[in-house]
Amino acid sequence: MKSTIELKHLELKPSLGTYGLDDVIPDVHLIDLKLTIDPKLVFIDTDRMDRVFDYDPLVSEIDSLASEMHYHTQERLITRIVAACAEYEAIEAVEICLSKRPVLRESGKLGVRLTVDAEALAKVRSKLIS
Repeated sequence: MKSTIELKHLELKPSLGTYGLDDVIPDVHLIDLKLTIDPKLVFIDTDRMDRVFDYDPLVSEIDSLASEMHYHTQERLITRIVAACAEYEAIEAVEICLSKRPVLRESGKLGVRLTVDAEALAKVRSKLIS
């Protein structure tokens, strides 16, 4: 048995990128997040909040991370979000995609995706503890 929590198309308003006068400035950044968690937090015998993973604090933290500073790259924001996910022991692995639109004139969407398996997430956790 395997379980995931999926957050799709969450609109963030980060201060992100460095643009010239003629550059296309994205009007929206979207995050997709797939969290692998222990199935015992999804396949439950009692309808109670203390039996499931509470994702609301993580969503709030992602929103805070996105707005607390200027980022030159999407990759740095993604890295900080993965570190935030690593703080939750219930999260076993993470897949994240941060995309922006438009990319050229009025069209296109460009995204950066990172998949962090259990072993890599454990390494992130160990660096947080050190």
